[in-house]
Amino acid sequence: MRAVDIIMKKRSGLGLSKAEIEFFIRGYVEGSIPDYQASALLMAIYFKGMEASETAFLTMAMLDSGETMDLSGLAGPFVDKHSTGGVGDKISLPLAPMVAACGAMVPMMSGRALGHTGGTLDKLESIPGYRTDLTLEAFREGLLAEGFAMTGQSARVAPADKKLYALRDVTATVESVPLITASILSKKVAEGAGSLVFDVKCGPGAFMKTRAEARALATSLVNTGGSMGRKVVALITDMSEPLGYGVGNFFEIEETLDCLEGRGPEDVMALSLRLGAWMLVAGGLAATPEAGEARCRKAIASGEALNRFYANVKRQGGDLAKLAALRGTWRSPHQAELRADSSGYIASIDAWKIGLAGVLLGVGRNTTADKVFPDVGFIFEKKKGDPVNRGGLVARVYGKDEESLAPAMELARAALRVSPSAPAASPLILEELSAS
Repeated sequence: MRAVDIIMKKRSGLGLSKAEIEFFIRGYVEGSIPDYQASALLMAIYFKGMEASETAFLTMAMLDSGETMDLSGLAGPFVDKHSTGGVGDKISLPLAPMVAACGAMVPMMSGRALGHTGGTLDKLESIPGYRTDLTLEAFREGLLAEGFAMTGQSARVAPADKKLYALRDVTATVESVPLITASILSKKVAEGAGSLVFDVKCGPGAFMKTRAEARALATSLVNTGGSMGRKVVALITDMSEPLGYGVGNFFEIEETLDCLEGRGPEDVMALSLRLGAWMLVAGGLAATPEAGEARCRKAIASGEALNRFYANVKRQGGDLAKLAALRGTWRSPHQAELRADSSGYIASIDAWKIGLAGVLLGVGRNTTADKVFPDVGFIFEKKKGDPVNRGGLVARVYGKDEESLAPAMELARAALRVSPSAPAASPLILEELSAS
């Protein structure tokens, strides 16, 4: 078997076998297949695509290139959620303890901020003392005690994905649906989840800008996951404006607590409850999403979800006293205000521009080496559809230093659009897809 023959086969639009894909991925990870041949195959996949079975073979080969979480001996069911990335997207934080309080085990292996999208690990680490570098034993202990645990991806998990993703980034092949699917699923299956619910973002603040692009990825995730024996559900959700009112690492922890106390922003609560409902359905703990949502509401109303969140914070080294003391007060001294330049209604707040402004403020990263800050970002006073007077406060803005505020404010002002009449209401959840 030769790498060049595999490249030629895919270049011609033919399907690759399990053995061919395993040979190529193994050779690339071991170093016998060079970057230039891997680049050629990536480009061939980008243009010719892959069938669901091929994508499943690729996912399994990437999964088998490294370690997987050993959760044997734990009862389960194991179910996780993954978002394709957005702005103000703190959904995983209230979702995990809520679903765990309903009887599922939620093994969450999360990532860091990169580009305009936030990172779950950075948000959690804004809690003083909170650790995300868990050993497997500590991860298992958290699952057993609280029903969920939050950790970062080990370098030994899916190393093929790490190498291929870096190559995709410099060969203009990032936006390939089968490659995205294999990248996401290889890591999610490695963490031990038997059922998966995906939040596929769609709109200006998402990687998938159009409904058609989001549907193609959602369908691929559902079909490929199903062919691997996983129960998979995908929701396509709107990412035209930031989720919630807080955009920033500690600000989103504060909003997480609001949600777990049952008084979070309407959009964050609605999406958390619906995703949680589908997680219970996928895990076999609810017959319908409606029944699942009722259980999730009960978990919040009883205080059990909040208690589990606090128990997890304590288990993973977080200081609960400091968290309580900082809540509502931890703000960078470098501040500005975003105000409306006319009276009317908030027609839109462009999530993409707000995400980019957040990076300048210190919320996110342009490179993996960049430092992020816990006390910076946006706290919005207004959302789409709200009335506003000229000069009225739309958001408070916090930066890592004075120099970061001016360019961030320029982007924020460009993101804000006020219209004379109220905009039409638009749905947050656009579609729901499952194998059935």
